[in-house]
Amino acid sequence: MRRGHSVILIDPEEQSRNALIERLRMQGYQAKGFAGPVEGANAALGSPPSAVVADLWMVGISGVQLTRLLRAEPATECVPVILRGPDGPRNRFWSERAGAAAYVVKGRTVELVRALGRSIVPVANQEEEFFTQFQDAESALRDRIAAYLDAALFESVLAAEVRALSTCGTFDRLFDRLTQFVSQVMSYRWLALLVHRPAHLGLHAHPTARGECEQEVRQALNLPADTVILRIEDEEASAARPSAAPLVRPIGFGQEIIARIALSQKGVGDREDTRVLDVIARELGGPLRMTLLVEETQRAATTDPLTGLTNRRALLTALDVEQSRSERHGYPMSLLMLDVDHFKSINDEHGHAMGDQVLVAFAGLLARHARKTDIVGRWGGEEFVMVLSGANEAGARLVGERIRRAVEEMAVLNEKKQRVSATVSIGIACLEIKDTLDGLIERADHAMYEAKASGRNRVAVAPTVLRRTGTETEIPKELLR
Repeated sequence: MRRGHSVILIDPEEQSRNALIERLRMQGYQAKGFAGPVEGANAALGSPPSAVVADLWMVGISGVQLTRLLRAEPATECVPVILRGPDGPRNRFWSERAGAAAYVVKGRTVELVRALGRSIVPVANQEEEFFTQFQDAESALRDRIAAYLDAALFESVLAAEVRALSTCGTFDRLFDRLTQFVSQVMSYRWLALLVHRPAHLGLHAHPTARGECEQEVRQALNLPADTVILRIEDEEASAARPSAAPLVRPIGFGQEIIARIALSQKGVGDREDTRVLDVIARELGGPLRMTLLVEETQRAATTDPLTGLTNRRALLTALDVEQSRSERHGYPMSLLMLDVDHFKSINDEHGHAMGDQVLVAFAGLLARHARKTDIVGRWGGEEFVMVLSGANEAGARLVGERIRRAVEEMAVLNEKKQRVSATVSIGIACLEIKDTLDGLIERADHAMYEAKASGRNRVAVAPTVLRRTGTETEIPKELLR
């Protein structure tokens, strides 16, 4: 089985080298010995053997350097290298990281023979053979090793930069920092990062080519229609037309593909771009996964799990900020307290699952009626809160009536395809001079109970105390839509 397998043995000690050669020949290997790593490496490159055995520590060129050299050269990239040396975890660690097939404690011949048997893989006869011979072998080998070490150092720097993105905390910040880094080492027309769940995309492109680049990205990554796109535009990206298909790489974490990164090369591109993108894709999985977990944790802490709206705790924080902003800039703010009428009856008649569907439908209705500057959240149970930034009493009443009518028309069907009707009672309170957050919420709550006591399915406004002047009759235009 081993007949015909050739082994190059590099061992500076002549006696042990000759003894091991004889032992390998007894096992059926064609063994050839060399005292120095330069001669052994040159022989391996000139006529690739079935395996190379070398010491981990040698004068001039170490076993780690020799392994990296042989793995990087086309002639010997598939030739297994077995390193030998003193017993110790660090020696095994360096050997494995260098790409050695095995590490064997020197002097354990039986273990070496077994390692050879495991490492050598029969290869079909090749019509074309590799022949790499150096005239000045030592100088040429050192130059090759230096080049590979430089390449390895460059890759390690790239990897460190990518791993540093794990502290970003949000996808937006991660992608922004990624574009700043990648644009320093590569020239491109656009750079895109697509996260699969939830589907959202980061796109870096030149301001004058945004539309074209977005279409190219949609084709390259087959974007879902509902993908949220984060756009970063600056002149670090090129406006030059593409001359080749985009480079696309999967980004994995564990056994799962969690994202894809794509890049459109500038002009004809650079052959090194492929290698750089491979390193980025290989290292980005961990930082990206960590960022997504942080965002997911933050969402869970601030989001109501049933409706997807802001929860009570986050509502209070947002309310405090909005109140301070309103007082600082002197514009009005109104708070709507909304309560689904006879919700217990809905649960009793149709079941809690249907009650949840009503709440989800109601939450979606509120979100659709809210502006980007408004705050919408679930206060608890069937109670919800909407904060209208810049809206006075007239504007808030207009919005409240619009929501009340929409709820009357809201279509939620049960298992029998029958409509489950619902109505809502709404209480409104407007921010006043030297108001407190508790006072504002309490007045809106009292107004909401007044709406219920007056027959439900109506809007009630809390009485004013010290309303800001000049705001009673002005209604923001966006509220009139």
